[in-house]
Amino acid sequence: MRAGVGLGRHLVVEMYDCNPSILDSLETIRQALLEAAKAANSMVLGDYFHKFSPQGVTGVVIVAESHLSIHTWPEFGFAALDIFTCGKHADPWKALEVVKDALKPKRIMVIEMARGLCETISEAEETNLSETDKIKN
Repeated sequence: MRAGVGLGRHLVVEMYDCNPSILDSLETIRQALLEAAKAANSMVLGDYFHKFSPQGVTGVVIVAESHLSIHTWPEFGFAALDIFTCGKHADPWKALEVVKDALKPKRIMVIEMARGLCETISEAEETNLSETDKIKN
């Protein structure tokens, strides 16, 4: 029997109708992502943020469990956010709540992907698979 086990969870987030002044504030965005990483129970290793001219912010927080990244378009009230965590102790949804509270989107779309799906196949089932279907070690 096949069993999938994910090594991590990745949230791909679209935030619409956010406050443009918040989306254009490097320090507000930076603090939100650092607080989000802590809320997710992740260990922050470092961060880098950049303010664009005339507007917009991009940044990443590197965590031992992977990363949080953002790119903002204040002129459209839009932010694109990625939250990728590995391990059972980190919770990307807790991080998302912190960012939502900071950016105050009126609409949000979230796609969650399981990352690192590892399949195991019993020997009995393996005999019924073609060579291209078998998992190679």
